[in-house]
Amino acid sequence: MNNFDFHNPTRILFGKGRIADLNEQLGADAKVLILYGGGSAERTGVLAQVREALVGRTLIEFGGIEPNPRYATALKAVEMIGQNDVTFLLAVGGGSVIDATKFIAAAAMYDGDPWEILTSRGCVVTEAMPFATVLTLPATGSEMNSGAVITNPEKGAKLPFSSPHCYPVFSILDPETTYTLPARQIANGVVDPFVHIVEQYLTYPSDARVQDGFAETLLRTLIELGPKALQMPEDYNIRANLMWTATLALNGLIGAGVPQDWATHMIGHEITALNGTDHARTLAIVLPALLQDQRGPKRDKLLQYASNVWDIHDGSDDTRIDAAIDATRAFFEQMGIKTRLGDYDVGAAEIERIVTALQDHDMTTLGEHGAIAPSDARRILKAAA
Repeated sequence: MNNFDFHNPTRILFGKGRIADLNEQLGADAKVLILYGGGSAERTGVLAQVREALVGRTLIEFGGIEPNPRYATALKAVEMIGQNDVTFLLAVGGGSVIDATKFIAAAAMYDGDPWEILTSRGCVVTEAMPFATVLTLPATGSEMNSGAVITNPEKGAKLPFSSPHCYPVFSILDPETTYTLPARQIANGVVDPFVHIVEQYLTYPSDARVQDGFAETLLRTLIELGPKALQMPEDYNIRANLMWTATLALNGLIGAGVPQDWATHMIGHEITALNGTDHARTLAIVLPALLQDQRGPKRDKLLQYASNVWDIHDGSDDTRIDAAIDATRAFFEQMGIKTRLGDYDVGAAEIERIVTALQDHDMTTLGEHGAIAPSDARRILKAAA
């Protein structure tokens, strides 16, 4: 196991009715800006619960944050903060709203060009406004980590950043808020954390037994409960387990002291920047092809994955690796997510644009060994066609 530092300051309020506890988490003089997306939080009544919990406080609202949140939209919220002397931000939504709020929290306190926050991957952030989240779409784990991804269509860029100043102060996780999610979002909310876990687990052995065992349990939970969530979207225990699994997939625990990959994410980001495909769906496209391409460097962990996650024990090493990769693709398809670029109208010309974008965004040494160059990404994408 490698040396590591681990610190996660986010407080979690989990369970039914926890939105009612929101008010007591805030300072008496907090002037709150509520940020949300395209209207689902209003239609489902979650925003009404938030307003009721905060009755008597000064509240300002900013809606319209997009899936794959946009840079220009976030800057409008930054402007509103300055105009209204806001002191606290509250994200009500899924990963996109929370990611946007992290960027807004940092940009509101940054004296330079906010674009530098993204091009520096967050290194220039020295402070951020305090913020919290009410999670309505579990998937990204953004409710308990310090990272975010922002899209700038004008620049053809989708860039990640992280900063220790960008952890939520607290996050409220009520599984009942997820009952009305459409099947598409339920599927995305299973596949996204699945790949988050794989990116931290399926690299090379580091004798991190707790992290490996934890990761394998989370993966098996998603495999078992993901399809059931599509069939029974209002089963509280299913929704609760999936919500907590998505949070644990990317809150730092399973990634502590282990090598990490993230090549699937970086390539997937460029697909989203190209045509707006849902983030989770880009991961489902890239991961099986990447695992097949990188089966040599990942051989030992692929065999462990086959045995401990998929219960595949028979046949030669290569047979078991093939079976594990095939099972991964079949699971994504079972969740209703297509896994080929052709399903998303991405052909040879678009592959070249993705490869060029990776080069332009300095994504040239991807993977746990830093060995996946844009030319390798081209090969992987062609295999995913």
